[in-house]
Amino acid sequence: MAESLNVSGNSKKEKYESLLPQINALIDGEPDFIANLSNIMSALKYGMDFFWVGIYFVKGNQLVLGPFQGPVACTRISLGKGVCGTAWKEKRTIIVDDVDQFPGHIACSSLSKSEIVLPGFDKNGELTFILDVDSEVLANFDETDKHYLEQVMKLISRCAN
Repeated sequence: MAESLNVSGNSKKEKYESLLPQINALIDGEPDFIANLSNIMSALKYGMDFFWVGIYFVKGNQLVLGPFQGPVACTRISLGKGVCGTAWKEKRTIIVDDVDQFPGHIACSSLSKSEIVLPGFDKNGELTFILDVDSEVLANFDETDKHYLEQVMKLISRCAN
């Protein structure tokens, strides 16, 4: 299947491959985790033209909103609730083509149509954060997103340790 092109003519893969070194340069030498996350969220939002992108931290039995880019978001999510809570519970990446079809989806914005959520682990292998990315387009995320966002998660995990 042919790779879709964005408005600038670059494929999704090309955009990620250009963005990853930029993210690495942003965080290189910066010890503050929140500062790094803030810049990574901005780089993802504007570099990939995502509708919403953000981090949720595991705090007790809830996910709590961290740095993000986009419209106002849900502040707390319980284990197993919505896409983020399910990814946390199952400790796996989840791609949702149509959020309205996902059982228990939490609609922070009615404009969000598709979503990819990735778990993040600390150096001990404990799931400590979740990356949530939303699109205004149905079925906007695929294995390309999963592959490159997992690379971003490795960079984030490196910052956390």
